[in-house]
Amino acid sequence: WFNSMLFKKELEHRCGLSKSTGSLGPIENTSESKDLNRNDPTKNIPSWSDRENSSYSNLDHLFGVKDIRNFISDDTFLVRDSNGDSYSIYFDIENQIFEIDNDHSFLSQLESSFYSYRNSNYLNNGSKSDDPYYDRSMYDTQYSWNDPINICIDSYLQSQICIDTYIESHLWVQCENCYGLNYKKFFKSKMNICEQCGYHLKMSSSDRIELSIDTGTWDPMNEDMVSLDPIEFHSEEEPYKDRIDSYQRKTGLTEAVQTGIGQLNGIPIAMGVMDFQFMGGSMGSVVGEKITRLIEYATNQFLPLILVCASGGARMQEGSLSLMQMAKISSALYDYQSNKKLFYVSILTSPTTGGVTASFGMLGDIIIAEPNAYIAFAGKRVIEQTLNKTVPEGSQAAEYLFQKGLFDLIVPRNPLKSVLSELLQLH
Repeated sequence: WFNSMLFKKELEHRCGLSKSTGSLGPIENTSESKDLNRNDPTKNIPSWSDRENSSYSNLDHLFGVKDIRNFISDDTFLVRDSNGDSYSIYFDIENQIFEIDNDHSFLSQLESSFYSYRNSNYLNNGSKSDDPYYDRSMYDTQYSWNDPINICIDSYLQSQICIDTYIESHLWVQCENCYGLNYKKFFKSKMNICEQCGYHLKMSSSDRIELSIDTGTWDPMNEDMVSLDPIEFHSEEEPYKDRIDSYQRKTGLTEAVQTGIGQLNGIPIAMGVMDFQFMGGSMGSVVGEKITRLIEYATNQFLPLILVCASGGARMQEGSLSLMQMAKISSALYDYQSNKKLFYVSILTSPTTGGVTASFGMLGDIIIAEPNAYIAFAGKRVIEQTLNKTVPEGSQAAEYLFQKGLFDLIVPRNPLKSVLSELLQLH
């Protein structure tokens, strides 16, 4: 398949390498498995150029890593060129995709796992080459991976690598519900929905805006508004200002909500999207002010309003000032809904708790929840410690609360935009 795809020039690959693969010669299969080029570690493959035309010739180390199934995909291979640069190559036969990644931090860590056990007692039975990278287990088709080797690999990975961090950072995202692995490069296109169980994982505010708003119509508001330290909150761990700076660098956002105007299937709307990645989506004075200004703008312009909630509640670092945002936003919504008779849709995602649930989260004309969303005022642990009673399992899940009449619809992400469009047209 690989050889035929090369000659047909139908391979798709990324990460800055040229799409012209005509100069790449055939790769010989030495066995019926995918352990390509094991027999001849010095096999030369014609040059493979990137955009700057720098040649990567003599791709002399191509080895499968299918034996570490929990670490890297069966269809992913490592390649080293004569310059010592490493790449991972991903094959998706079903969708005819050929991808190349050169994330050096991940590859170097993965390679070190091979070269460390290469020098272990299990492999000290001689090498066929003086090449410092040569490993009999990688090239010799007569060599079989035996149990001691696998034990060595497992032991090394467990002691040297935080597997969860590398899985989520580089290749896969692990589902919180079924613990299945989702290939990261396709995860966003699947709207952060687990392939195995359909569980809706958390989404960033930017991804939600991209999902809901027509391309090229989003106009953000009050982006330069940032939190100060109004009550001079002191923490032994990290000052509040430093923590804000840290989350701004980590997320690329200035605060835990993005607000703006845009179009949803051609319908002008005002929209606010909270981001749980920024201090747990906590509502401080800036979050409250941005949402209030959005509501006031929508009131003056007679725009429908959509607020996407994802929050742990009020921000404790701002004390009672953060609690007052509940009243401020609710007051602005009263004028918007009762006086101007405009249309507000609240979307509750996981988690929606605390002061957000107790204010604008539950004030929508239509309240929509995502499947399996965690929705509560106080968390399970707080309730159990305060009341000394056990909270029934699942009693704070969207499906249970829907049966009790807490909101109007449970809508998966796939049809959400069309559902919102129908509601807006109806209004």
